[in-house]
Amino acid sequence: MKMWILAGCAALVLATSAQAAPLLPPAAIYTDPPADKAHPARSEVLHIPTGGVEVNGLAYIPSGAGAHPTVVLLHGLPGNEKSLDLAQTIRRAGWTAVTFNYRGSWGSPGTFSFKGNLADAKAVLAYLRRPEVAANLQIDPARMVIMGHSMGGWVTAVTAAEDPAVKGAVLISAADMGFMAGLPLAVRLQTARENMESLAGVTPQSMAEEIAALGAYSFASAAPKLAGRRLLVLSADDGLATLDHAMVEAVRKAGGSQVREVHVATDHSWNTDRIRLESEILTWLAALPK
Repeated sequence: MKMWILAGCAALVLATSAQAAPLLPPAAIYTDPPADKAHPARSEVLHIPTGGVEVNGLAYIPSGAGAHPTVVLLHGLPGNEKSLDLAQTIRRAGWTAVTFNYRGSWGSPGTFSFKGNLADAKAVLAYLRRPEVAANLQIDPARMVIMGHSMGGWVTAVTAAEDPAVKGAVLISAADMGFMAGLPLAVRLQTARENMESLAGVTPQSMAEEIAALGAYSFASAAPKLAGRRLLVLSADDGLATLDHAMVEAVRKAGGSQVREVHVATDHSWNTDRIRLESEILTWLAALPK
């Protein structure tokens, strides 16, 4: 998502961890797991019901018998960067990774909408928790994490705030669409025009108008309900770090004590620091309670 419009909205406040020494990459980043002929790694195409349609998804299932912990990975607006390298790395680490395209995006049927994205994320979690689906995909419903990039980080924050069963949430260069509700129409229109490829049933005007109605779904609104969640918040030099940091501070003010915040001097899609991104995420996942 092209978020240059937010770069001047507030002064950049960075944590002292900004220049932390790089982590030693976890082995799953560069090593395939031992072969398991009885239970090999596989992928499953998914058609997930939501809003009267079935959106397209894909489950990356690791090798090994039994149920695996699972990450649901959410893309941004419009989703050119889908972070599928993360999905593969997460699978090598022994987690199932589930990706999907919101309704009306990238070939999923239906009409795209921001509130529809929130409903889609909720529907995907409900689908994966169905006993027959969880059994087929070898998912442990009690160990599910939600993770999102850019607008997907916003969907992640709002969804995790409303779903106490989610064991943790990861926000990557998260874009607070609720904050954007208060920005001028010209700014909202520019954001829509630059981020609407492969979206069905929308115009810049319709997207800008819907963004104006998202104020109740801001990071500030979600923060109190995120206080009891395990969170990893990863920000970059893309103009969004101040808003991401403000959410972290609001979560901590509400009593949250399980938040890790990391800032890295890279771009919005972490093009120069993908190994660092994968390392931070795998290390955080490995530290979650079993």
